[in-house]
Amino acid sequence: MAQNPVWQRQLDEGLAQMELKLDASQQRQLLAFLALLTKWNKAFNLTAVRDEREMVSRQLLDSLSIVPFVTTHHLLDAGAGGGLPGIPLAIALPDTRFTLLDSNGKKTRFLKQCVLELGLRNLDIIHSRAEAYQPREPFTQISSRAFAALDNQVNWCNHLLAGNGEFIAMKGQYPDDEVAALGRGWQVNSSHGLAVPGVEGERNVLIIGRNGHPH
Repeated sequence: MAQNPVWQRQLDEGLAQMELKLDASQQRQLLAFLALLTKWNKAFNLTAVRDEREMVSRQLLDSLSIVPFVTTHHLLDAGAGGGLPGIPLAIALPDTRFTLLDSNGKKTRFLKQCVLELGLRNLDIIHSRAEAYQPREPFTQISSRAFAALDNQVNWCNHLLAGNGEFIAMKGQYPDDEVAALGRGWQVNSSHGLAVPGVEGERNVLIIGRNGHPH
């Protein structure tokens, strides 16, 4: 697949600013994923971002901004949608296993196509509602991006998270109201502002765990 030179330049500059080193084949996979996302988006409405000049920053770099927080050997991406942040993370972290969960059949079909076309061997796609999914063992980390309000997320995914596990919740502005609405069994262990090259506006990641299991 021919690469978009503007995307390549934006990716090079963004990775340098984020001090994230990815080899040429990983960068090719990221841009091939973006091309697939753009192509399928026309029919499947996978992402609200349609301006191709914003795709690298708002899709790839935003997803990759949480790489430093992924510490598990097997991460669940809940409400994976168009594969964000799960697919960029899987490309950047080939030694980590990723399970992408979504209840929308069109979206999981797209994700399976990405796995095939990009040759991603560390990725599993599950078509299910979070509440109905029964994995063989719970996950120590569950990521989400634009998935649900925090109280809904922890309730729907409670059975999917290990006792000492944590949610990596990506948000725009710091969600004071959502944090206040968290049940007594949950706490924000830490929160971090994210600097994403090319993205204006606030970006935050919240690390959320059960009370009594500090990070």
